[in-house]
Amino acid sequence: MNIANYRYRALIGTGGIGSGMFFALDGDHTLGREESRSGHFLDRRDYCKLHIVSHYVRRLLGAGFPVIPIGMVGEDEVGERLLAEMMEVGLDIRYVGRAEGRGTLFALCLIYPDGSGGNVTENDSACAVVDAGWIAQAEAEFARFSGAGIALALPEVPLDARRELLALGTTHGFLRVAAFTTAEILELGGELKDVDLLALNLDEAAALTGVSTEGSDPEAIVRAALARFAPGVVLTVTAGARGSWCWDGIALTHLPVLPVPVVGTAGAGDAHLAGIIAGLAAGLPLVEAHQLGVLTAAVAVTSPHTINFELDREALAACAEAAAFPLADAVRALLRMKGERSERVTDQLR
Repeated sequence: MNIANYRYRALIGTGGIGSGMFFALDGDHTLGREESRSGHFLDRRDYCKLHIVSHYVRRLLGAGFPVIPIGMVGEDEVGERLLAEMMEVGLDIRYVGRAEGRGTLFALCLIYPDGSGGNVTENDSACAVVDAGWIAQAEAEFARFSGAGIALALPEVPLDARRELLALGTTHGFLRVAAFTTAEILELGGELKDVDLLALNLDEAAALTGVSTEGSDPEAIVRAALARFAPGVVLTVTAGARGSWCWDGIALTHLPVLPVPVVGTAGAGDAHLAGIIAGLAAGLPLVEAHQLGVLTAAVAVTSPHTINFELDREALAACAEAAAFPLADAVRALLRMKGERSERVTDQLR
């Protein structure tokens, strides 16, 4: 599909840019407050939300679609490496600064034997100094794509910075997409300003509604979350192995996860959102962009790292073929690519 036919012409976003490590815990019981627990580090590379989503959108939409992350890394080797990787994929990093005296954001991801887990993230990294003033420096980019851009606000930078980005999106007629942590969801409640599309996971939806995920029907949690938001906000909810939902303002649609060899699930929700954003940018309605989100997450989890550097439209097309995943005609048209890599990727996904 030619970039000239896309509904939106650029993505401008803010959120976390950083790295992390994975630690596999011994024992499935929840880590106690004063407990010492053995385990081992895994050979996996972790990336933060803005980097993950930006990378995949760029890979899926190609060189003609500008992706402009706004954020900070530290004055350290990790920051240099991340900037080099972002440049290599073609991200416009003019608004990614180097924070003096701060380290690049780092997270430690804890994984239990059953595959569940969480992470601890430092709160005084370079990302912590991203403020409304830093975001405002990019206003000329919003003006350049007025009426034809997507504004993306993701966690791991302060809320004030994200509010400024969404406000600029409102001023310049952008589609406004946001995600929040569970704590932020509880703080915000159902009051969302300057958000068109809200991306949640099931735990965040449950926290918002006060319903426990244990023993509850996940779709009931999703429907309860819908009732908390003003009309006009559309919603996506991911629920791991239980699939994902999208609400386009008219109907609630569920799609299952695809049968692929799962290597690592960290970052799957970010990949899902990236696929949806790419689909919306290309002009797909949300229900069809949801299909692209499911495919992107499916290919993402076949890599041990939170960015699968093999992921592109051809890999998604091969995944859909291998899983016999029925696609809308417009999704097929977006994924239609030629090349010799298709058979190799298809074999990997079986």
